[in-house]
Amino acid sequence: MLIRRAEIVDEPFRWAEARSLSAASLGREQVVGLGPISWSGEVTQAATGHLFVGRLEYEQQLACPRCLKPTAMAVAAEVELLIQPHSREPTLGEVELEEEDLSILYVDGDELDTEPILQEQLQLNVPMRQLCREDCRGLCPMCGSDRNEEACECEERHIDPRWEALRHFGKKRN
Repeated sequence: MLIRRAEIVDEPFRWAEARSLSAASLGREQVVGLGPISWSGEVTQAATGHLFVGRLEYEQQLACPRCLKPTAMAVAAEVELLIQPHSREPTLGEVELEEEDLSILYVDGDELDTEPILQEQLQLNVPMRQLCREDCRGLCPMCGSDRNEEACECEERHIDPRWEALRHFGKKRN
């Protein structure tokens, strides 16, 4: 959604929309499903720019990193940003960002596109690792069976033959 910042002077701009995006659009292999996204918020005039307050709610399905089963996860997140005009002064060298700098969005022009903000929030809400359950035993590396559902007869400790020579390294000999 495009929001014209020049039109937000006396009254805040409010929106509410339902969005549908494919899981593949996130480019994260652990996300296997993405439900409808409820995306709403408002933009108000602030002293140095505009204040953007948004809320999103959706359900994502993530593949368990051990057994690959999809696990549903409800997400509700809020985002608050200060929208400021982009600085025209070039920055030389490295600049250390402070914590408050992370909540400022610099934009060029008079329009604010909410799509990149939504995409960023979806990315930020994908956990690094989401197990289907705490005691997930995963897949057998030999036969591929799901150890949560059945026990396999495969050798438990398969040693890569390239490491076999190091198996006795460090053991005391009598």
